[in-house]
Amino acid sequence: MNNSDDGIYKQLVNNIVDYAIYLLDPEGHVMNWNTGACRIKGYTPEDIIGRHFSIFYSEQDRKRNQPHENLVHARRHGRFEEEGWRLRHDGEPFCASVVIDAVYDDNGLLIGFAKITRDITERRHRERALALAHEDTARRNLELAELSTFLQAVITNIPMHVLVQSLATGDIVLDSMQGHRVEDDTLPSVGELIMRLAPQARRVADIGASEETLLLHHGAHGVQHLKCKVLSIHQEADDSDYLLYLIENVTEIHEHQANINFMAHHDVLTGLPNRARFLHYLDEALKPGSLRQMPTGVLMVDLDNFKDINDVLGHHIGDAVLAELASSLSSALTPHEILARLGGDEFALIVPNCRCMGDLVKRAETLLAECQRGIEIDHHSLQIGLSIGVAITSELIDTSEELMKAADMAMYEAKRGGRGRWACFTPELHDAACERLGMETELRQALMREELVLYYQPVMQAGNHAASGQEALLRWRHPERGMVSPMEFIPVAERIGAIHDIGEWVLQEACREAATWPGHLTVAVNLSPVQFERSTLVEQVRKALALSGLEPSRLELEITESILLDTSQRNIHTLRALKDLGVSIALDDFGTGYSSLHYLRSFAFDRIKIDRSFVNEICSSQQARAIIKAIASLGASLGIKITAEGVEDLEQAGVLEREGCSHLQGFYFGRPVDPMSMQPSCR
Repeated sequence: MNNSDDGIYKQLVNNIVDYAIYLLDPEGHVMNWNTGACRIKGYTPEDIIGRHFSIFYSEQDRKRNQPHENLVHARRHGRFEEEGWRLRHDGEPFCASVVIDAVYDDNGLLIGFAKITRDITERRHRERALALAHEDTARRNLELAELSTFLQAVITNIPMHVLVQSLATGDIVLDSMQGHRVEDDTLPSVGELIMRLAPQARRVADIGASEETLLLHHGAHGVQHLKCKVLSIHQEADDSDYLLYLIENVTEIHEHQANINFMAHHDVLTGLPNRARFLHYLDEALKPGSLRQMPTGVLMVDLDNFKDINDVLGHHIGDAVLAELASSLSSALTPHEILARLGGDEFALIVPNCRCMGDLVKRAETLLAECQRGIEIDHHSLQIGLSIGVAITSELIDTSEELMKAADMAMYEAKRGGRGRWACFTPELHDAACERLGMETELRQALMREELVLYYQPVMQAGNHAASGQEALLRWRHPERGMVSPMEFIPVAERIGAIHDIGEWVLQEACREAATWPGHLTVAVNLSPVQFERSTLVEQVRKALALSGLEPSRLELEITESILLDTSQRNIHTLRALKDLGVSIALDDFGTGYSSLHYLRSFAFDRIKIDRSFVNEICSSQQARAIIKAIASLGASLGIKITAEGVEDLEQAGVLEREGCSHLQGFYFGRPVDPMSMQPSCR
């Protein structure tokens, strides 16, 4: 089914107002809600999604555990059907025709239940009126003609085709569609109906019970699904027997059920197979008994920097990008290849019967080229980059899980290599992944095991070289690897989310230690951009100050320019809230970004730290010296302290002081050490 069909299905489901169509999870909680459900039951999606469907039953039915029994019946027999009373949102009862279908995935696992409800209160009233009229007619011993005339007037309002056939003569004595059949091609002729329902009619005539079946009618409007019921009627007035045929067109319901099944196995946004369906296809391709003659490959495709598109342009543009990308990638497929959206911005492609890894690389390059043309969406011209991981079956990789894992590792290797490229899986990637996994596991435990420690490096005043404070620097004292550099483990902590707990510990430990120093010394703590993603950062700083008793003015928080890339102003608001606590804010690594001067307009920083790359060249490069002089002059004009990082000798210190830097930091004044090894004047 293509995207167009999927859109039609979604529109059908949402626009149908005469049927409540929705999905339940395996426990009976409502998962979605269409317009018909809102009209019939009175609940909005916000009112009902996530609540248990037993809310529609009366208190007596709930006490009898009827909702649960209905789901059990549907699961055991595939379907549950009944007509009964239910409750609307305002407590008003209504008569409902209910169908509950159990929905399973291709592995036979229960996904949930498809539920279709129709309000038949008016029909029930009409049927009751019809029954009363029939009884009254029998009591009055009216003639059959009078009964037929009365029935004709009533059943023309019933939304189904009604036929009454005399068992004695075989004649049709009542036809509710008489005069309308020529215009309505959704129903077969009376003769065709009677002929196709003859087996059911014979059984009903013999034993008296009703029979129900489903007929398919191929007309000009496509295939119609007809629900047909045959019943026997005995007319007391003339002691005659009749067959009653009730024919209802349930094509719409059938289409809704087909759409529900489609949505269970496909991505709604792109119409592509979802993860579950993709894994089914991959399992089939790798089955020993399949027609596979050559290796099977998988390409794992991930959009580069997709989060930036969502953050800057909005999720509606992000969704449009995903849909357009799915269309572009689909157009580049060859026969028998299967593309799926696994979730988020991740896609995957099955390439069956490939000769070697080189074939897969060519397919990866084709997909990259397909996206280099760019995408035009809502007046935004976007260049989409892809990172593609390539993996192929082998003696060591012969299951879906192993192949997906290998392609995933290769994809992350492509991202690490610079994005916008492909990478092939190799055994070395697996070893590196195991190494990273080991570090992730050990890092999660490092804080609890007290393996993390803080070292401190002095920050000196220019001129007299007296210590004005210390910068807290995190170290990992690993029991086997020794001292691990933060350059190795901080990115890991950021990726796995451990940076939040680690960052909170650093704040508390640095403040606690600084509270024991002389009152004129400050402590600087580095903040990760990831810490700004949670709203708890300001409270963590407030708590660290309160627990330690440290004066807020003695705490300096260092950030990098990447924190200011968030165009939503969220991080600027967080910085202002931090500054309202009384702490100082420093901009670290100044001069290495694209818009350093712009950031000085965005926020009133207390300190600028010049990146060590400029300091390294100050004695040999006039350009580096001029840049530092300009930064120092700018700081003096704005009342901002200027610290030069990475000072390694006396010559550098002298030049930096002459160019106007107010503070100096580097190995020349002291390497990072633990608190017990700090010089007395520095603590």
